[in-house]
Amino acid sequence: MTATAVERAAMTHALEIARRGPRGLNPQVGAVILSPSGDLLAEGWHRGAGTSHAEVDALSKLTPEQLRGATAVVTLEPCNHTGRTGPCAQALIDAGVRRVIYALDDPGAVSGGGAERMRAAGVDVVAGEQAEAARALIDDWLTVQRLGRPHVTVKWAQSLDGRAAAADGSSQWITGPAARADVHRRRAVADAIVVGTGTVLADDPALTARDGHALLPHQPVPVVIGVRETPADAAVRRHPHEPLFYAEHDLAAVLADLRDRGIQRVFVEGGPTLASAFLAAGLADEVLAYLAPVLIGGPKLALTDIGVPSIGDARRLVVDEWLPLGADLLVLAHPADAEGTTSTGAAAAPADLNTSRNEGAA
Repeated sequence: MTATAVERAAMTHALEIARRGPRGLNPQVGAVILSPSGDLLAEGWHRGAGTSHAEVDALSKLTPEQLRGATAVVTLEPCNHTGRTGPCAQALIDAGVRRVIYALDDPGAVSGGGAERMRAAGVDVVAGEQAEAARALIDDWLTVQRLGRPHVTVKWAQSLDGRAAAADGSSQWITGPAARADVHRRRAVADAIVVGTGTVLADDPALTARDGHALLPHQPVPVVIGVRETPADAAVRRHPHEPLFYAEHDLAAVLADLRDRGIQRVFVEGGPTLASAFLAAGLADEVLAYLAPVLIGGPKLALTDIGVPSIGDARRLVVDEWLPLGADLLVLAHPADAEGTTSTGAAAAPADLNTSRNEGAA
């Protein structure tokens, strides 16, 4: 059983309206209701945690007579559980919907199974219509479901000899303008940017995503980790988003709280100590290392202790891309042991995150 041309067009529309909903704790989902003759009767989308799901939003706009024998086209399998709202699968059954087309299976152990429930009630169900487009739309949310926490990118900039700063602590700028512009573009696709209090106190970064001096349309939420107080006049306090402060070193707990706030992608840019803490804890899903053709020497290494006592314990990476940026080189990689696995992130950070400092946190 496959979708008709009218149903395929409706799915394309459902994917478009799904984007009207916010990124967050719940996925972006769109739904379209078609009459038995294929006319568009109603549409709906999910507006955030605690609000009606897309299917119920669309159903609420129609009378029982209009819904009888209708077709629902939904970007995600109608849910099969009762949370803040009831099961959408049962709502569609109760409404008299005859046919349901959906793109992606619900990955939840509790919320999945809506398709089976509807089929058991006599509803025609077609799964997988435009699944790849739907997966691309909520890929970050799906990653959070798989990992149990936000996706974490750890970024640093270093000299060719592995230093993040000169002996006196100065670090701006190791890399050139093309590399720094690339960092800002990547900040703009993250939900949160994370630094340690040492970086805040040493560099007073704004933690915004910018094109030159202009703010980019999307700004990550600034997150500061560490026990030292952030000054009242710090630049981060003037960020478009209210900063989040965590006076603790348990990175897994921080990520759990960010997940519960709907944060899906985290960009760690806080200097050698914080970057090393995330790597040591097994909480780095992606590494961005900006390499500059400059030699600095001295003690200010780009990474400190990441829990590698012997070469046999080295953290192996798979390089996804080597990207030239002016005179600099960006290495994009992910941990080799993370391929197809779920990270638990149980380890805590090293004792002091207050000495973090690295270029790029501005």
